[in-house]
Amino acid sequence: MKVLMVDVDGVLIHGRPADGLPHFTYLERDLGLRLDLLQREFFQTCWADIIVGREPLEPSLAKVLAKIAPQLSAATLIDYWFENDSRLDRVLLDELAAFRQSGVTLFLATNQEHGRARYLMEQLGLNAHFDDILYSAALGYRKPSPDFFRLATERAGALPGEIAFIDDMAENIEAARQFGWNAAQWTAGARLRETLSAFSHSR
Repeated sequence: MKVLMVDVDGVLIHGRPADGLPHFTYLERDLGLRLDLLQREFFQTCWADIIVGREPLEPSLAKVLAKIAPQLSAATLIDYWFENDSRLDRVLLDELAAFRQSGVTLFLATNQEHGRARYLMEQLGLNAHFDDILYSAALGYRKPSPDFFRLATERAGALPGEIAFIDDMAENIEAARQFGWNAAQWTAGARLRETLSAFSHSR
């Protein structure tokens, strides 16, 4: 293993910093916006283009909010969203640091739009823990598309068989394996070395 790719949501980040609850748990109480309305009017209609970089987040969200929550600005909702979806798994970060010290290159491999990708690296400080972030809006494809794995492999400068990958979604694991990556599904509370033990002999 020369490269280790790490998913973000459901692996490295688990919800609200204070309690780990889903980031929009108290959306209606805090910002006066019903989650089901946001899901229907924004995520189900706009997100597919935003997550692969075809449309920008803030203008798209502003257009929807003007209709369903005119009192709420897109910037306010985005700040609330990013800040409440940022509870880092510090144990995993420590385990990853040990792999990095042994010479393994670490990448985040994640479905993100541009703003949150920057937030993860700069505001949460993940740029100190990872060599780079490979994300869907920058690549133009999202997991589990084979093109995501193809482009991520090219950016990593490694052969598929030299790459290990952890993700919480079974469909992403299967797609990575189909491309030739050594992929293992992550479960909450898992330990990194045990999860990677199936192919650690290649390291």
